[in-house]
Amino acid sequence: MRPRTVLATALLLAALTAPGASADTPADPLQDRLGDRTAGSYLDDEGDLVITVTDTAAARAVTAAGATPRLVERDAADLAAVADRLAERAAIPGTTWGVAPAANQVLVTHDDSVNGDELARLRAVVAALGDAARLEHSPGTLSTTIAGGEAVYRGGRPCSLGFNVTDGEDTYFLTAGHCTNGFTDWFADSAASVPLGTTVDGSFPADDYGLVRYTNATIAKDGGVHTYDGHQDITATGTPVVGQPIARSGRSTGVRTGEVTALDVTVNYAEGTVTGLIATTACAFSGDSGGPLYSGTTGYGLLSGSSGSCDGPASTTFFQPVDEVLAEYGVTVY
Repeated sequence: MRPRTVLATALLLAALTAPGASADTPADPLQDRLGDRTAGSYLDDEGDLVITVTDTAAARAVTAAGATPRLVERDAADLAAVADRLAERAAIPGTTWGVAPAANQVLVTHDDSVNGDELARLRAVVAALGDAARLEHSPGTLSTTIAGGEAVYRGGRPCSLGFNVTDGEDTYFLTAGHCTNGFTDWFADSAASVPLGTTVDGSFPADDYGLVRYTNATIAKDGGVHTYDGHQDITATGTPVVGQPIARSGRSTGVRTGEVTALDVTVNYAEGTVTGLIATTACAFSGDSGGPLYSGTTGYGLLSGSSGSCDGPASTTFFQPVDEVLAEYGVTVY
């Protein structure tokens, strides 16, 4: 991606999605006006923002806003119907699906654990959807990954701190919901000698996020991300775009980079289904869960799970969007 395009794209994305920032109707963002007439957006090979549209009026609105329109056959409702059919007939542990906007399809993946009759069923369901869906194999085994950013421990087992947040009075940290499930007390070390805080709430499956309130007033609660060779300040949160370069930080593998491959992805773990996730190519390993997804000073998500690894076949990682979590708990990054 061209360096100048990164900044220009970030500014354009903010203008297209922020309330009161639409190109020609200030109180009505373009994203809201397009509705189902768009089936998603992505960055092309030159790093320019492309927004899919289903009619010429929507194309004109995208051009007026400064982005590149691309006419496609299927709108958002069509692709949502494909996802619904998959949820009804193919919610098999080890599978995922989400919209691939550049292909105007729903991309379905299966890991190594899906075989025999289940794989045959999955192939039949996808085949029946015609060219609205595509099936690919994802090497490795899909699983939730226990840990992230800086290591945090419960019951002697590690997870990763995502983002420190505040409600204006107390401070908290966010991590994965499959980490908070069943655990109350959190520590900075595996020996449980340095207490951190207690679990306030968590959600998993369906979502994958948890909130921990700090009880140790002597520990500094930095608002940024530990990058293992430095520090990255986080001052805002948002939603990434497909094709955008990103990074993630975690206890087990440190900082790994990649790009966003899909939004609103459904992942079928053995423990249950989680929806609305961000998919990326930044690898992860057990111990990285809960860790932050970010780009520059903007935070995007909390690591939920992955398939593959950083040492073997290509990895796909899945993140809980952080904006949903901030809204749920009434907290902000700082």
